[in-house]
Amino acid sequence: MKRRTFLKESTLAAAGIATAGALRAAEPAQIEARRQDAGSILVDPKPLFGLSPYLYMQFMEPLGATDGSVEAAWDHLLDQWREDVVEITRELGPPMMRWGGIFSDFYRWREGVGPRDTRPSMLNLLWGGIESNQVGTGEFVDLCRRAGAEPLICINFESDGRKEYMKVKGSVRTADAKEATEWVAYCNDPGNADRKAHGNAAPLTVRHWQIGNETSYDKNGFDLETAARKTVEFARTMRAVDPTIQLIAWGDSGWAARMGEVAGEHVQYLAFHHMFNPDSPRQPVLRGELYRRDPDATWEQLMKAWQLNDAKLRSIRDNLGARNIPLALTECHFVIPGRDRGGVLASWAAGVSYARILNNHQRHGDVLKIATAADFCGTRWQNNAVIIPTPKGNNRAYLQPVARVMQLYRHHIGSHAIKVRALPDGLDVVASRRGDSVYLHVANIQRTRPVNTTIQIGSHVIRSGRVFEITAEPAVELSYLNSDDVMKTLEKPFAPDGVWEFPAASVSAVELEIAGNGTRA
Repeated sequence: MKRRTFLKESTLAAAGIATAGALRAAEPAQIEARRQDAGSILVDPKPLFGLSPYLYMQFMEPLGATDGSVEAAWDHLLDQWREDVVEITRELGPPMMRWGGIFSDFYRWREGVGPRDTRPSMLNLLWGGIESNQVGTGEFVDLCRRAGAEPLICINFESDGRKEYMKVKGSVRTADAKEATEWVAYCNDPGNADRKAHGNAAPLTVRHWQIGNETSYDKNGFDLETAARKTVEFARTMRAVDPTIQLIAWGDSGWAARMGEVAGEHVQYLAFHHMFNPDSPRQPVLRGELYRRDPDATWEQLMKAWQLNDAKLRSIRDNLGARNIPLALTECHFVIPGRDRGGVLASWAAGVSYARILNNHQRHGDVLKIATAADFCGTRWQNNAVIIPTPKGNNRAYLQPVARVMQLYRHHIGSHAIKVRALPDGLDVVASRRGDSVYLHVANIQRTRPVNTTIQIGSHVIRSGRVFEITAEPAVELSYLNSDDVMKTLEKPFAPDGVWEFPAASVSAVELEIAGNGTRA
């Protein structure tokens, strides 16, 4: 069964939706009666700011013995990506995929290119175990292209100053600006001899590169001044090879202002991360298996998680001040104490919680231009977007709740944010627009109650519409046993009278076609 199958509950014609005019009017008395029972979502159609296409990025890091990730996604017998991983990645449709993480601090890119039988294996110094290097630059970019994603590579930034990663068992694992520059040339220089010798005649065309990963998190690594100075050094040499590349510098932990001051003219983004535990520190309800004991308490705690995400974003913005440098949230997800980083993350309650975080990312979309809400893939971590069952057998890779929401939002979003002026209690809503198409991302944050509402887009007439909806019992947990049967996306025609009921604990993407005058996005 194909996973992203939209189940049409009825045809548009049967619903009475006009294709060349406004939605057919119901009897006035019927409309008035229903509207009295429904609050309104009021949307101002005026475009506010452009939305980046990269708000639903995925992040891939080889995780060694900790989680199968890259090695599990690769078919070592056929020397190719597992077909089910490719298929599910296409369905997820990430606009961008990032290679790196702390792994970058001890990764030497040349070990992962060229003939397979000459590629040395390497120790994963953070996550344990051994990486085969059968997946390297070419393979990563190939997966990106097959999924329609832009590649983003995190370079080895002199190990971010972390001495424990610089040399191990006689092997030098740190790398300088020269090595990063040669990597850019390997990917982007049309005449690069090494790449051509390895079977890639055309450039790999990697436009986005990150300099520094969690550099501020280690007191034994680079300090701010050293990191800023070295960022300029790396940026200058890398852009000398290809001046069109987009560079991301590290700006978390109060570094944004000074990094922007020193390196701002050389980079296009400042990066930060937000991996956090949304649980109450005093009275935890999510850790371990506590989340199964009290569904109401679990739901309430998860519905508040977005506030921590919002506080993080606001702190970065405040530190940045008036500097006009876009932000890149290159890692973000929950980390909850318990089995596989939190069993609750397999539940639909977590999916709705992540929908609120993704809505928050869009609200900050005037400055937030790259973002994610999950690690990409692995065999067991519940904060992954994709779970890869191993051994494969008859099982196939599947999307976690967070990924199902990211997939839904990513495929139904406009080019410009617009303002939601009013909404009923119980809903979390953001809106966007592309031309005469308006898109709403709606989370019903009530666990057991639907919300009836009307939708108004300024003075525009709604000509037609569709609603793409995911709903499930919040306590339902995904596994390979039920991944094809629950948390599906259903497509429904928008009600002709403009009234809509959002089911309890649902996440929806609403697409509306509007008529009338107004500023086009």
